[in-house]
Amino acid sequence: MNRSADSRAARGSTFLAVVAAAAASLLGGCATLNPRPPVDVVQPTSTRPVPIAAEPVATGSIYQAASYRPLFEDHRARLVGDTIVVQIVEKVSATQSSTSSIDRTGSVNASVTALPLFSPNSFARASAAGTSSNTFAGQGSTQSTNDFSGTITATVAEVLPNGHLVITGEKQIGVNHNVDVLRFSGRVDPRAILPGNTVPSAQIADVRIEHRGRGPQADAQGMGWLARFFLNLLPI
Repeated sequence: MNRSADSRAARGSTFLAVVAAAAASLLGGCATLNPRPPVDVVQPTSTRPVPIAAEPVATGSIYQAASYRPLFEDHRARLVGDTIVVQIVEKVSATQSSTSSIDRTGSVNASVTALPLFSPNSFARASAAGTSSNTFAGQGSTQSTNDFSGTITATVAEVLPNGHLVITGEKQIGVNHNVDVLRFSGRVDPRAILPGNTVPSAQIADVRIEHRGRGPQADAQGMGWLARFFLNLLPI
């Protein structure tokens, strides 16, 4: 009896393992059939300040070039780990339209009234006529408009040799079962930083913005895995 029970338990555990593996592969296949377009945001989106080791000053001065901040100036991001407020104002609009029209018409008429050695009435009905017409009309229009606005506080992740700042940041807002994720990265010229340690996104190079959601609302906006599967198989 004990051997029979142990055998049934072993078969049951094997069956559960097979079912779990099949479910995992099915979920992996679903994610593959409906992938999200990636955005190349600089990672990681959070950076801690780099500790600066105190170097002995030979002259006895208190000035340190590595951590220098002007005394009579608004606080601005300069070092790795400093924060900066980014005002996201992105508005891109493009419109393209084209119209083509071709109209061509031609006609040919010919008749015979008289020939030598034949009576004048012999060719009363001898005539030929031809007409050709060709008409083409085409019209196309393309319009694209993107408008994105918001505010995010980013962190300086790297200071380039020319003094430009590589910034990156992330913001997550969760409400009930939905989570909105905003990621941002770019390269800032310190001269573009405005008073108050703010900079508009229009003056940031290599901008990467990602705004996505996680939860039932985001899942409802995506195509189902079965529909996606048949869509990939359709020849047209």
